[in-house]
Amino acid sequence: MTSHDHRGSPVLRIANCSGFYGDRVSAAKEMVEGGPIDVLTGDWLAELTMLLLGKAMWSGRPGYARTFLTQVEQVLPACLERGIKIVSNAGGLDPAGCAAAVSELARRAGLTPVIAHVEGDDLLSRVPDLMSAGHRMANTDTGQALAEAGVTPLTAHAYLGGLPIARALAAGADVVVTGRVTDAALVVGPGMWRFGWTGDDLDELAGAVVAGHVLECGCQATGGNYAFFAEVADLAEAGFPLAELSADGSAVITKHPGTGGQVSVGTVTAQLLYEIGSPRYLNPDVTARFDTIALQQVGADRVRVSGVRGEPPPADLKVSLNYAGGYRNSMILAIEGLDVAAKARLAEQTIWARVDGGRDAFETADVELVGSDPALLRISVLDQDKAKVGRAFSAAVVETGLASYPGFYALTPPGDASMYGVYWPTAVPAGLVSTRVLIDGEPVWTGAARVQPSGRSATPSAPDEVRSARPAPAAADEVRPAGPAPVIPAPAEGVETRRMPLGVIAGARSGDKGGNANVGVWVRTAEEFSWLDGYLTAQRLAELVPAVAGLPVERYRLPNLMALNFVVIGLLGRGVAASTRLDPQAKALGEELRAAIADVPVQLIT
Repeated sequence: MTSHDHRGSPVLRIANCSGFYGDRVSAAKEMVEGGPIDVLTGDWLAELTMLLLGKAMWSGRPGYARTFLTQVEQVLPACLERGIKIVSNAGGLDPAGCAAAVSELARRAGLTPVIAHVEGDDLLSRVPDLMSAGHRMANTDTGQALAEAGVTPLTAHAYLGGLPIARALAAGADVVVTGRVTDAALVVGPGMWRFGWTGDDLDELAGAVVAGHVLECGCQATGGNYAFFAEVADLAEAGFPLAELSADGSAVITKHPGTGGQVSVGTVTAQLLYEIGSPRYLNPDVTARFDTIALQQVGADRVRVSGVRGEPPPADLKVSLNYAGGYRNSMILAIEGLDVAAKARLAEQTIWARVDGGRDAFETADVELVGSDPALLRISVLDQDKAKVGRAFSAAVVETGLASYPGFYALTPPGDASMYGVYWPTAVPAGLVSTRVLIDGEPVWTGAARVQPSGRSATPSAPDEVRSARPAPAAADEVRPAGPAPVIPAPAEGVETRRMPLGVIAGARSGDKGGNANVGVWVRTAEEFSWLDGYLTAQRLAELVPAVAGLPVERYRLPNLMALNFVVIGLLGRGVAASTRLDPQAKALGEELRAAIADVPVQLIT
């Protein structure tokens, strides 16, 4: 095995090879073989993934991402030969088990890498003691204390920062396996290791957080899921992104030559807006100010990210809990032709007539009618009684097949109920969480969950606009309560407009944030942003997207990105796993907004 000295290079080339558990398995080999890199990272974890891995462990299967092992097997010899470090959160609920599995596949290949894993994020066994010590483990969305909910967590994991990753690399690790760290920590940790950043280097840390946020979702930074996808060449062969990270925290986002997709200010902007809230982006190591990011196209498929300012991190670490919510089942019926709404009503009547107790027999019964030609009628039921929502419900739907609307057919076969989990976001003081780095099962470092900062903790910024079902105190244009029926202002007098889809000039990207959803909207010129900023208020968002009506909405401005970000509170109920929406992760919310008809000034239309 040869060593690789990074000190002579002005940048650290950090590549991504996974954006989620289930991403392209060949990506690791593509990134190692496609060009020079120093660190190979991948993100395998999401809040839903932690629950799924928990279910796997309860069934006797591994609690880590097994596809990671396939990728490591493909690239480990080359990584060891070239001194490429592998850093991954694929350890999930069992980083020790994942590290042991990597060690075993290396042994079979006759290789002897130094393999480290990080512990300390798993708080499940500590929850009772934390609550006894006065920590309410309150839901950060609702304020309800965990004890008041009367539930027993199945998983409980704190989001660690980049420090333990840096310590593992400093100890000589070739492969670092973690559990629940922040997605950005996979870039921040190597940056700390390479450049020696401390808690005083807030701007540098913030820049690395932003670079990590761009990389974390893989091909979403290189044209995947991009609003203006028709502009992206060869998307079917999109390359995964990499960041050339510098000592000052700036980075150039790029991809390997000869790969498909595109790295542009637009694709990077789209990813920056994904699953964010306030412009103050909270991370364990630093608070990154997204309203200071500067983007510049510096070459073909090369975007420089610079100017990011950092503030001290929050006093608490985010903690993700999941608990068993009960059982669920869904059936989807297709409705074609005339009288769609009437057919949907008839379908409901006939189905509930076949259920003992009707619709009210279930804890939750949600009916969603979407689309046209065909329209899809999705009926979802949730309850603690597995038998009630299982095949008994499926059979009730099937029994109506010859006694319902004309053209009846189902898109889902009758099936049994499945357990669903409920996401509970909370927080604990960072000082209560310590981490360990182990190599071959032996501790080599024990310390804090994050790099130690100087100064005071940052306070999350207020939204510049809040649309809420409940009145909120006004505060200099930062809080604007909406009435039950908002009055949408008419287009400015004297400005000629044309009614057309908002997406003609605006891009959007949306996603889930627990039970909430975000949708970021951006344009490409200062003139377009001047119009968008005045036009797309929180009230107008609710008018354009019916699903948003009646829900609280936070609005944040990002003029540096020519973008607005909206957080829709409660759109996803109790989180992705418990959501009854056809689109439970709000992935298409942005496209729904772009399809809405807006009054666009004629001078902006090219």
